[in-house]
Amino acid sequence: MVREDVTAMFRALGDPTRRAIFEFLCEKCCPVAVEDSGAVHPIQGATVGEVCCHVTGSDKFSSTVSFHLKELRLAGLISAEKDGKFMICSVRRAAIDALRTYLDALPQPQAVACHSQI
Repeated sequence: MVREDVTAMFRALGDPTRRAIFEFLCEKCCPVAVEDSGAVHPIQGATVGEVCCHVTGSDKFSSTVSFHLKELRLAGLISAEKDGKFMICSVRRAAIDALRTYLDALPQPQAVACHSQI
């Protein structure tokens, strides 16, 4: 992953709403979708409606949440896929790995005793 990609990820996560959405999506493990017929199938991620409900506290769709999801997707942090009438959002594992790799590669700060001169 190139430095610009990591920069875009950090920039996207710099917004408190996007960070809250990203953290919410990280918590989603393995939800299921239940069809009208009663068929159940696993999905990876959360629906846009679930994200809206979590962020805004309302069950109504918000264009603001849609904008933030788009920014997270463009930064490479999440994926969004159509599943029937639902849009399913999930965190991209590769993005978390890239951020972790970047942070782990940074030099560790040395504990240095500071002596102030007055």
